[in-house]
Order: sequence, then structure tokens, then C-alpha cells
Amino acid sequence: MKLYTIETGFFKLDGGAMFGVVPKTIWNKLNPADENNLCDWAMRCLLIEDGEKLILIDNGIGDKQDAKFMGHYYLHGDDSLDKSLAKHGFHRDDITDVFLTHLHFDHCGASIIRNGEKLVPAFKNANYWSNADHWKWATEPNDREKASFLMENILPIKESGQLKMIAGQMLADDQLSMTKKQITPNGAQRPSAIELRPSKIIDSLSIRFVNGHTNAMMLPQISYKGKTIVFMADLLPSVGHIPIPYVMAYDMFPLTSLNEKKSFLDQALSEDYILFFEHDPKNECCSLQQTERGIRSKEIFRLSEI
Repeated sequence: MKLYTIETGFFKLDGGAMFGVVPKTIWNKLNPADENNLCDWAMRCLLIEDGEKLILIDNGIGDKQDAKFMGHYYLHGDDSLDKSLAKHGFHRDDITDVFLTHLHFDHCGASIIRNGEKLVPAFKNANYWSNADHWKWATEPNDREKASFLMENILPIKESGQLKMIAGQMLADDQLSMTKKQITPNGAQRPSAIELRPSKIIDSLSIRFVNGHTNAMMLPQISYKGKTIVFMADLLPSVGHIPIPYVMAYDMFPLTSLNEKKSFLDQALSEDYILFFEHDPKNECCSLQQTERGIRSKEIFRLSEI
């Protein structure tokens, strides 16, 4: 097995939204904001080569949205999905599986491209993996989150016949309906599955389900060179989000996120996990250590250095 970092470029998001209740005097030292209070964030993906399988975890924002939409996010940098794949000797047509941690536009936007008047899969030879619980949540979105679920990124995947589902923590319809109404502090009572599930894609890939950021987000956990690497998606967008109270305002259920972070970090520390960050503008990976202030990063390094 080989792992490759796939950089798809940078975008900007409001620093206050990214760090929630943490004051700017603190978070601005971690990721300095520009004059508009916007910080740079990566859209870093992961490519797994295992035998005949070539698995891409998330794929960035894509380029099919109009100029007005893109203007909100200030895309920049020299990297792109295709350039990063080519750097490692691959083309998007080589991808056998696209694993989507969740269906927010900055994680799945490049799944679908425009071909004339049609919207078609960008990875024509790949299975696209989601889970039924999150798919239902994304295609029947609540009023707060629906701006992050763009149907042009999502529905064409199913229409193509390339959509596959990971077995996950399924909620009954009445539970899901009730949960959608709980976009309040009561939403913190949202159930959270922290057990690992097999991925059905390759044996060395397991899935950790978390529910604080959005319903049934999947964190891939990979056994690699005797180490355990966890793709953090939006549970921990960056090294700066490791402290427990540093929870994004974007999270649907912030107290659930907080509890999921505590549980995960305790296990990650005790089992010496490596964390792979999707949104950190500078840091790809880190290990953890216990300090007087709680669990913090220990060593910062690139995936290629493992």
C-alpha cells in the first residue's frame, strides 16, 4: 500500500466561524486573518493505492460553480486535483473509488463536472461511497445546513449509477425527523457512533462515524506501515482545533463535537494515532502528547515522511 497527499488548492473562510467561541485574540495567532477576517484553509485530500484499488478520499470544491459563488471563497494557490494526481503519475480516470467523508461542497464539489449541459461524474470509472444516513440528511437538508449541500454536487452521483453505500449507524425515520428539528442546544443530545466499521473497500480501511459537525460524517482510519492514520475531515480541521473547546460554529451539534473530540483524542493518544488534516493550511500530519494544558500536537510532519 502507498499513500499520497493530494492538494487541491486553498480557500478562505471566516476565522470566527472556524473557531467558534474562541476569541480572535487567541485564534488569530494560530491562523492569522486578513483585513476581512478571513483565514486561509487547505482542501487536502488523500489517495490510497492498494493493489488494483486507487481510492481518493474527498476531492475539494471543484470548478463548476459560477463566479459569484466562487467569489465568496477566494480560491487561490497553484495546486489542483488534476495536477496533484499527475504529480504522482495518476489521472482521474485511474480512480477506482471516491470516498466522501460528507457531502459539504468543499469536500465533494469535484465529484461532478459539467459536460456541455450535463452534470456527469468526474471519475468515470469509480464507485462513489457515502452512507445512507448521511445521504438522506444531505438530500433533505435542514434550513441552516442546506447552503453547504449543493444538489448539483450530490444528485448526479446517484443518477449515474456509481453510488455505493457504506454500512453505518442508521437512524429510524422518526429519529432522523426529530433530529432535524433539534438545531438548538438540545441537538447536543444527538447520538454518536464511535465504533469502527469495516469499509468494504479494502481490508486496511475502517470507518469511524461522528455526528457533531453533520450527521454521520465518516472518518477513514488506515493501517499503514505499522501505524494508524486517521483522516480528520471536519472533526479536527487543523492542528489549531485540537484543544477541546475549539469547535467550529459550522458544527450542527457543537457539544456532540466536543464529546467526540474528547473521546477520539483520548484513544488517539493512547494508541499513538497519526492525524491527517484536511484543512490545515500548513500542517499535513501530527502525533499527540499529553501536556499540562491537555492533549496537544507532538511532532508535525508530512505524510511522505512516515
